[in-house]
Amino acid sequence: MATTPLQHIRARIDLLDEQIQALINARASCAQEVAALKLNVGAQNVEAAGFYRPEREAQVLRNVMARNTGPLSSEEMARLFREIMSACLALEQPMKIAFLGPQGTFTQAAALKHFGHSVTTTSHGAIADVFRDVESRVSHYGVVPVENSTEGVVNHTLDMFMNSPLQICGEVELRIHHNLLCNLGDIKAITRVYSHQQSLAQCREWLEENLSGVEHVAVSSNAEAARRAAQEQDAAAIASEAAAQIYNLQVMVANIEDEPDNTTRFLVIGPQSPPPSGSDKTSLLLSARNRPGALHHLLEPLSRHGLSMTRIESRPSRRGMWDYVFFIDIEGHRQEPKVAQALQELGAEAAMLKVLGSYPGAVL
Repeated sequence: MATTPLQHIRARIDLLDEQIQALINARASCAQEVAALKLNVGAQNVEAAGFYRPEREAQVLRNVMARNTGPLSSEEMARLFREIMSACLALEQPMKIAFLGPQGTFTQAAALKHFGHSVTTTSHGAIADVFRDVESRVSHYGVVPVENSTEGVVNHTLDMFMNSPLQICGEVELRIHHNLLCNLGDIKAITRVYSHQQSLAQCREWLEENLSGVEHVAVSSNAEAARRAAQEQDAAAIASEAAAQIYNLQVMVANIEDEPDNTTRFLVIGPQSPPPSGSDKTSLLLSARNRPGALHHLLEPLSRHGLSMTRIESRPSRRGMWDYVFFIDIEGHRQEPKVAQALQELGAEAAMLKVLGSYPGAVL
């Protein structure tokens, strides 16, 4: 009996699946060989963080996207490879990643986007706790929010870098989609909406138009908002689809954020920043000397060496009234000659200079 076109295609798919599976296992075997070589050169106490190479993973993902010809999108193909790399690394020792929790927050989603799902994630109730967890080596890395495209910076994250020895090892950009969650049949029955204060701000116009007069209650995280909404008959939460699944809530209205391009940037923090990947950023903490034109003099070496500054934020230094420090992101790695020269000149000009890390720019 002749095979139908559909049967023929399915047979091809089965054969391709076998080949893909064999190649994934072959790649995993190579990862094991790499780990064995690292151990054999004297690093007998290498932790999982020693096997993880952010710059190498960024290069692999960029190559995946560059050579992709479809029909899958480059981003989707890179996500598949991210999970393959995560699973291969976990063969040696799953990495422990601390994040600002509880379970179901966007920060956890950012951690899984960056490291893949083969890591162990640990939630913490405060950004300071994430820093302490990584500083004490309980977790290999941490993920914390640093800025939102519509609501600005997360000041607590910036403040932690003033005294922490940790370095920035990577960044994650996550498109934020807010959903109205509850178990009520009609949104008119809602009397309270729980969410993080930034999420409430990011959905302000929708809330005013659709839930005018309903009480807005700011809580520590969107996941906490979902937990509360699940326990109260007349309450709703603004949170992610993941939070809806965790706390058994229905998505009443999806994507209620006011800005369709709403994006949050997260930082990956760890004991040391990686070598150059070919497309990197460097983050700095600076304070200026007390003299006229101090900020101009401080930033002049960046301009003279042709370095692009992608972000600058000021924060009180907490060392004296009206004394400020500046958080600056520039393009390039501190090991690149022009960046190294500019940093040397900045150090001579600044009252204080702290390099917070050089790291690959967000790939996905």
